[in-house]
Amino acid sequence: MMNPIVDEDMNQIVSSPLPWNRLAGCTVLVSGASGFLPAYMVETVLRLNDTGLAPASNVIGLVRNLARARERFAGYLDRSDFTLIEHDVAKPWEPTGPVDWIVHAASPASPKNYITDPVGTIAPNVAGTVHLLELARQLKAKGFLLFSSGEVYGPNPARIPTAEADYGPVDPLDVRSCYAEGKRAAEALCAAWHRQYGVPVTIVRPFHTYGPGMRLDDGRVFADFVRAICERRNLLLNSAGTATRAFTYLADATVAYWTVLLRGESGTAYNVADDGGEMAIADLARLLVTLYPERNLSVEFAVQTPDGAVSKLQRSCPNVSRLRALGWAPTTTVAPA
Repeated sequence: MMNPIVDEDMNQIVSSPLPWNRLAGCTVLVSGASGFLPAYMVETVLRLNDTGLAPASNVIGLVRNLARARERFAGYLDRSDFTLIEHDVAKPWEPTGPVDWIVHAASPASPKNYITDPVGTIAPNVAGTVHLLELARQLKAKGFLLFSSGEVYGPNPARIPTAEADYGPVDPLDVRSCYAEGKRAAEALCAAWHRQYGVPVTIVRPFHTYGPGMRLDDGRVFADFVRAICERRNLLLNSAGTATRAFTYLADATVAYWTVLLRGESGTAYNVADDGGEMAIADLARLLVTLYPERNLSVEFAVQTPDGAVSKLQRSCPNVSRLRALGWAPTTTVAPA
């Protein structure tokens, strides 16, 4: 039985006025399919099929851990329109049938991975992007969507709110840069395949996203806070909590991803965030604590030496006017009215 929140999210996503008929009778390939963000892309295709908005559509999920993916998609394993394949996208992959749309979202995104597995972080973003772009070229795919990241702007963006051209420097030897530089390289590869071969690429740059399916051991602040609440622990901040982030609900973000794939301009990148959901980390912690007064939790502050996974960015707020021009707007916000 589907979680009622996920069910509501899926209904919201497919009710968005997008040209879903473009997916009808098509096969959508999603790399990193069981990840927090791309899993909702998979479920969207299946819901579109169920509702008749995109009949005869199919989805193939490429995953590195088949057991984990089967657990994530336990309610869909008997469906004929859904296939899971265990494969590392850093290696070439040959489909056995048609692939019409490609969503490349395979990449570790937890800051923990930047420290423990930098090779496994950068490889799917560079080698994996090459392999899937070449597949898109050979199969004449209708569209290719790259999941990049707001990390491409570096710890000191040229401007805040940050528009798509407001890049700051990224130190390639910094311990965190395996992710940011991997995403920057992936975007450059998309631009190259688009210019030279005409592959219809679009790029999304997600910022901080929260919602169902978020791993509580992810290492990012929202997940850390939710985990502490679940474990009935006070929320501990290793700073004054003054840094701000623009938090976006997963269903809203998913609509944005589909909007860019189906309506976006080829060769173009789009920030994805609720620009009205910017909040200081300490304020987020206080808000979450107030939602569960029966647990009698509080927010604590401790000064510790940060490890290399901690972001140096004090304010993260994107300019999303380019995305809004496509007709997208968030419907759920973390910020109190």
